[in-house]
Amino acid sequence: MADRIEVMYSEEEVNKKILELGRQITEEFRGKEITMICILKGAAAFACELAKRIDLPVELEFMRCSSYGNETESSGVVKIDLDLDRPIRGKNVLIVEDIIDTGRTMSYLMDILHDRGPASLRLCALLDKPDRRVADVKIDYTGFVIPDEFVVGYGLDYAQKYRNLPYIGIVRPEV
Repeated sequence: MADRIEVMYSEEEVNKKILELGRQITEEFRGKEITMICILKGAAAFACELAKRIDLPVELEFMRCSSYGNETESSGVVKIDLDLDRPIRGKNVLIVEDIIDTGRTMSYLMDILHDRGPASLRLCALLDKPDRRVADVKIDYTGFVIPDEFVVGYGLDYAQKYRNLPYIGIVRPEV
């Protein structure tokens, strides 16, 4: 059976928000270079579009993390599956993530990256789902604050499907 996807934010709304975020980041880092760290897989679409809208030199890096636990309870253990190619000491680092949910993985990752000595460390998330937050995470640049819904599109998936949708949608499984 097919899933029904209800549009939460249209392609136009998402593009407008990314443009706003790009302008905000450009202003804050005026005259500096940025090392943007895209968290794979979900943030790839967002990070590429955001990078195009930042009017500064941007070095693009990638990381992939996984957390282990069962479906009802997270173990809190995070594994870095793909690490950075280069050191970030002394660099202005911008972590780009698709969604901040519980915050566990991002809290862990920010601690690790902070220990690597960047000049600055900021977090940009396309979506923030604060109702599920269990770890304290400061998001410096937020696209949209959303309710506790299961969303797909613009890099977010449901069983590896729907990442390619050009909008953010809520999955409504057909029964």
